[in-house]
Amino acid sequence: MNYFDFPDNRKGIRALFIAQTLCVLFFIGDAIREFTNVPEKIGFINFEVFEFVIVIVMVISMIATGRQLVNLRAESGQLKEKLRAASGEFNAVLHQSFQEWGLTSSESDVALLAVKGLGISEISVMRETKEGTIKAQLNAIYKKANVSGRPQLISFFVEELMTGNFADGAKSSNTI
Repeated sequence: MNYFDFPDNRKGIRALFIAQTLCVLFFIGDAIREFTNVPEKIGFINFEVFEFVIVIVMVISMIATGRQLVNLRAESGQLKEKLRAASGEFNAVLHQSFQEWGLTSSESDVALLAVKGLGISEISVMRETKEGTIKAQLNAIYKKANVSGRPQLISFFVEELMTGNFADGAKSSNTI
């Protein structure tokens, strides 16, 4: 662990914030002291030495904050990449399941839109077909997928998401 690395937790970030706040408050107080012509040395306190220490604390704090920002940016990039991968895997599971169930191209399109949450009328508008056709396609999809309706179809894929069976592919048993 590097000297300037702080633990990646709230306590480390809070400590940095407190240190920076105290330094800023000192400099505000120092500016007020200079504006009101209070002498630089009061009793045993030499403000120039104290200012130097505060500047060092600020520099260390800024370096640590910068490292935290770099780490958070890298972590954010990794999380985005994982989300992209999971999204791609989920899409692959959808299409693999559609293929295993023997869905036609039109049925696959309708099933995908249904899983996305679109209603029959919305799907019919998007596909430029009648609602009766969409209903018939959905019934064929449910029969081929061995489910009773849209909620069960969606729960099949939600279970795939929750159990992380992406790598194993879709289950053709469809037991829900």
